[in-house]
Amino acid sequence: MPRIKTALVSVSNKEGIVDLVRELVKMGIKILSTGGTARILKEARLPIGELSKEAGISPMLGGRVKTLHPNIHAGILTLRDNPQHIEEMKALDINLIDMVVVNFYPFTQVITKEETTLEQALENIDIGGPAMLRSAAKNFHHVAAVSSPEQYAGILKELRENESFLKISTCRDLAMQVFQITASYNGLIANYLGKEKEERFPEIVNLNLRKMENLRYGENPHQRAAFYVDSARGEVSSPLAQQISGKKTSFNNLLDLDAALGIVREFTQPAAVIIKHTNPCGLGCAPTLPEAYQKALSTDPVSAFGSIVGLNRAVDRATALEIASPNSFIEGIIAPDYEEEALQILKTKQKWGKNVCILKTGTFSSLPEEEWNMKKVEGGYLLQDEDRETHIPAQMRIVSQRKPSSKEKEDLLFAWKIVKWVKSNAIVLAKNTTVVGVGAGQMSRIDSTLIAIRKASRRARGSVLGSDAFMPFPDVVERAEKAGITAIIQPGGALRDKEVIKMANQCQMAMLFTGIRHFRH
Repeated sequence: MPRIKTALVSVSNKEGIVDLVRELVKMGIKILSTGGTARILKEARLPIGELSKEAGISPMLGGRVKTLHPNIHAGILTLRDNPQHIEEMKALDINLIDMVVVNFYPFTQVITKEETTLEQALENIDIGGPAMLRSAAKNFHHVAAVSSPEQYAGILKELRENESFLKISTCRDLAMQVFQITASYNGLIANYLGKEKEERFPEIVNLNLRKMENLRYGENPHQRAAFYVDSARGEVSSPLAQQISGKKTSFNNLLDLDAALGIVREFTQPAAVIIKHTNPCGLGCAPTLPEAYQKALSTDPVSAFGSIVGLNRAVDRATALEIASPNSFIEGIIAPDYEEEALQILKTKQKWGKNVCILKTGTFSSLPEEEWNMKKVEGGYLLQDEDRETHIPAQMRIVSQRKPSSKEKEDLLFAWKIVKWVKSNAIVLAKNTTVVGVGAGQMSRIDSTLIAIRKASRRARGSVLGSDAFMPFPDVVERAEKAGITAIIQPGGALRDKEVIKMANQCQMAMLFTGIRHFRH
């Protein structure tokens, strides 16, 4: 168990540092500090020693080099149970350092600002701080490496209870956290510098993930789970939204909330989506949000039970009343904002209101142009670009004899935006900017088509069909025509495209090829 006699304190994040040092001083622990930290501690009238004077060194290059010196690192790295080390330190008149309290320059906060220049980013790469913490962590049998204000309270408690001693197990945990933090920090820097390269997939990928919370369980109760956030990302994503009411979000809630957010941000006009198992089972666009939700609910009211709702406008009273309608049951809601009266309706009108997870994203920001989608396979990970392509006019072409009407084209583009969010094989039927039928996750395209038609029932007549991938046979067109579907949008590219187009012409259907496939697994 190392006994703490001398602590080196040099922090960028000053949160709680004065209180920590005040308590350390009360225990008789000597404090060494430098730079801005020393100034703050002196202003608090705390007795501290200047690190440069104690170590017999002077800052260089205008303070650019302050702690990168053998006298400091020797004081940290000395093995206290090695007589040769102790004799050498005495001969050199170098003081031992038993605790290092350091956190880094705010590199992450700096690089997330659009106006940050490369020079500003480079100046916020901490060199001395990580070096001292790594030295302390390596020597954890004798030195405590304190890297976060969140650790202060626990360390003080243990020091008080053990007469300034810390347990080896505590120091080992602190060391582990140091190497986690420094690995993440270095990864952030590497990723930032790598942005200038044209290489989309680098030889080494650094994932900078920070645990936000443990979850009750994973997809199923027998699976353990936790939620991690991307340290480098500042944009809106459902897990980072502010939860303002309800029970703790689950693993499945977070997946569905993320899908809901992804879908509604595709649309500029008011839009509402209803999600089950990450698939949209209802979606509508309209001039007002209440109308959009009515449309979404009309798609499949049965499947909407126990769903997640996503909206791309602030929720008002009228929309809240639609969501909290009789016989409804909602697991979660995600939207940019909520009127106070709307919140009260959602929380009190139905029995589920006290538990429903209500999340507020704030104004949607633009998504990063280049972002990875990752999937785990045995022994590794598959990385790909996120599927953000929806409509490329230059690639879209009418392949049928009949051109779609302006109304059909509006619904075709609407269906095309949605079908990419449905599990493959995916078919979406749409009419009047409302989804009227969804066929998801079937092994054959015709089966997904039949499910979508069955879900739509009589509403299939006069609707349009969107398909996430090409149609290998004309059978989908045949069944669509029998159901009264008038137009189809699909990628094209099948060996039998000519047969499919011929069938569309025979059925007097309009058909668009997009040239883009939207498989989703």
